[in-house]
Amino acid sequence: MGSNKNQVNCRELALEVLLAVTRDGAYSHIAIRNMLDKYRYLQKQERSYLKRVCEGTLEHMIWIDYVLDQFSSVKVRKMKPAVRCILQSSVYELKYMDAIPPSATCNEAVKLAKKRGFGNLGGFVNGVLRSVSRNLSNIPMPDRGQEPLRYLSVAYSMPQWILELWQDSYSMEQMEGFLEAFLTEMPTAVRVNPLKATEEELKKELESAGIQAKEAGIPGALFLENYDYLEKIPAFLEGKFYVQDISSMQAGLWAAPAEGSFVLDVCAAPGGKSLHAAELMHGTGMVEARDLTEAKVALVQENISRCQLPNIRAVQADARELDAGMVGKADLVIADLPCSGLGVLGRKADIKYKLKKESCQGLIALQREILHTVQQYVKPGGVLLYSTCTINPGENEGNAAWFLQEHPEFCLEKQQQILPQKGRQDGFFLARMVKGTY
Repeated sequence: MGSNKNQVNCRELALEVLLAVTRDGAYSHIAIRNMLDKYRYLQKQERSYLKRVCEGTLEHMIWIDYVLDQFSSVKVRKMKPAVRCILQSSVYELKYMDAIPPSATCNEAVKLAKKRGFGNLGGFVNGVLRSVSRNLSNIPMPDRGQEPLRYLSVAYSMPQWILELWQDSYSMEQMEGFLEAFLTEMPTAVRVNPLKATEEELKKELESAGIQAKEAGIPGALFLENYDYLEKIPAFLEGKFYVQDISSMQAGLWAAPAEGSFVLDVCAAPGGKSLHAAELMHGTGMVEARDLTEAKVALVQENISRCQLPNIRAVQADARELDAGMVGKADLVIADLPCSGLGVLGRKADIKYKLKKESCQGLIALQREILHTVQQYVKPGGVLLYSTCTINPGENEGNAAWFLQEHPEFCLEKQQQILPQKGRQDGFFLARMVKGTY
């Protein structure tokens, strides 16, 4: 962790990130990225400490708060935000970061509380953390047999209402499997750009730069480990690969556009599925990658420019509004729609705290509105690929069933709910529907 001065500095930066997320409603991945960009001069070890403490504290927050409530005279929800965040990140450190001595964690927390103007609470912070430290190995948990969902909620820091959403579709064992996957570090999955390199060539180039590249078990996909910044990898800057989860890569493989096709991706940002479709057509045909805002279209454009594919363009458009000129024109429509994101909780932990049950209902209605509009762009004999990065039967199987009932001219060719897999993939849903030629 470098010098003590830097250690305090990193803890202070972590506190800023946690306050931004928990008090001000910032998105964790953006707050962490902004902080890392701002302090690029930090040592790799310090940056990894900062990232790990922030992500880990947020991922395990329900469990951390459950523990603090057992040892603190003031309940977590009544604490001042800065003191609460100092205690939460310190409990994470005590439990998960063995290399840091517990006494150092307690002392640094007290110092930080004083530095933030809570000198009078130094004794309180010290007392709570020392009690937690002494009792960490035998924290009484909710009874798994009596209160299975409450047990899973605390043990894996998952709001109980989300577990209730899943309990009719999945067994306790299945739920525990994907809850565990969300809390496990994932390697970076990348898709090789076949127009610029073969899988073998890219693997060699990365390995010669000291980056571990392992085959991911699906064509053209690799898992990368042991790199610092993506932007420092020449092969990334040259567009030889694109970062995309392997579950999400299945969308392109399921879509399987024929060479020369016209493909319309209606909610494309940041552009992974559009680029994949353009690659699968070997530079032929055309992919139109649409999204709602200028910023999202700019993100797609940035990725198109980096990967230098000739058969793709980025366009700003609202997927809810019918584009009359596009009716019946597309061989393939990719509808990877805004969703609750319950499949990617391993990457974006704060979704589970920000999302509300009611907003899931609103999303189902939005998805139906978009599907109803964009199905009109599919040619007879063409394909509509509906996908989400969630695990919510209402948004997934429920919407596919609704769509087929509303639009009998389509038939379901195949659908799959991909479940999160520890150290491998996110949760994802796919439904491939073909429009009749009659």
